[in-house]
Amino acid sequence: MIERYLYPEIEKVFSRENKIKKWIHVEYQVLKAEEEFGIVPEGLSSRLAPKLEALDINEVIKLQDEYEKESDHEVVAFLMAIETLIGEDARYLHFGLTSSDLIDTAQALILVEALNLILSELDLVINTLRVKAVENKYVPFMGRTHGVFAEPTSLGLKFLSHYSEFLRGRERLIKAIQEVSYGKISGAVGNYSFIPPEVEQKVLQELGLKPEPVSTQIVPRDRIAFLLSVYALIGEAIERISQEIRLLQRTEVGEMAEPFYSKQRGSSAMPHKRNPIRSERLMGLARLLRGYLIPAHENIALWHERDISHSSVERFILPDATEVLFYMLRLLRKNLEGLVINKDRIKENMEKYGKYYLSEPILLALVKKGIARKEAYVWVKECAIKAQTEGLDFEDVLKNHPKIKYYLDENEIEEALNHNFLKHVDGIFKRFNL
Repeated sequence: MIERYLYPEIEKVFSRENKIKKWIHVEYQVLKAEEEFGIVPEGLSSRLAPKLEALDINEVIKLQDEYEKESDHEVVAFLMAIETLIGEDARYLHFGLTSSDLIDTAQALILVEALNLILSELDLVINTLRVKAVENKYVPFMGRTHGVFAEPTSLGLKFLSHYSEFLRGRERLIKAIQEVSYGKISGAVGNYSFIPPEVEQKVLQELGLKPEPVSTQIVPRDRIAFLLSVYALIGEAIERISQEIRLLQRTEVGEMAEPFYSKQRGSSAMPHKRNPIRSERLMGLARLLRGYLIPAHENIALWHERDISHSSVERFILPDATEVLFYMLRLLRKNLEGLVINKDRIKENMEKYGKYYLSEPILLALVKKGIARKEAYVWVKECAIKAQTEGLDFEDVLKNHPKIKYYLDENEIEEALNHNFLKHVDGIFKRFNL
């Protein structure tokens, strides 16, 4: 992850220092449980605890790097470094374990730690969207389909739609946290050959994780693929609202704009520019986030009980994808908090092209009069097109259409055109207890 898009709190979670601390913590919990079950000598854990606590993590890393040059094995080098620093009792660390017992279990701890940070940022976005929805609940806004005027809706409903999507994202994220909260302490091929399942149960309970029901040598990677899928969906929710801001910020629309700060510059050449750069950045990062899905899914089918083709991939995609999503959520919240809503332009845009978009109430009024829908549709379409192309008032055109005025008098036309498009807004908001 490049520094430009990296926040220190999430960087710390994926730091090498934190990984080594988690490794030491897992190894100690295993040792303690093995001592309890009589697998290693009594008194080991009490002797090792202060020594492990006093370890200089930077010194561990330095020694690990040196040993790895010889061993070409990260976990072996780690164990050699620990034994060098704390003495012969350290030989009982990793007793009966395989590398993935340590790596996968510690990785689960790291992911849960990071995902709780993601959840906190997501909650802030959700709250911001809730406020925007309630504030704009009764603000009329032109709904568009295919980029073209459709019918009026509520600006609050537009925000509520995004609020609803992010709530779904939150549910999926909670599920993803549960999905990756699994570890394994089951040995080389997952058959508990040297460590009974009771040790695993004890260790993982202490760590706040669940035992993988059938682990082979690793925790199955469909769990990681699910996590990355949830990341992508949340990223796409961010992308959708960012695209909405960009579309509404266009000069000829001008109904909404992301914040533009006093010292900010929009262009190196054109001083007048106020570009939606943050929304564009978020859309670009959403593409990147989706890109992590393919390697995550390809990591599922490993050889037999495992190979390590997933390992190099995860060193990139897990920290990077998590850090990208954290950055995106924080940037989106800032964008939403500073969002500029131009209510005058919203009203102006709704009115300046005439009210031909009120065609459906007239169509339905004619249907109620007994006119076949296909026939009534043609009459109203003729009026709408005439009003649009000739710059005429839609109401006047309707009142002068020979067939429409035969079935609808002027009062009925006026009544239909005064249709309240927002009459059920409160009911929709009540679905969310808002």
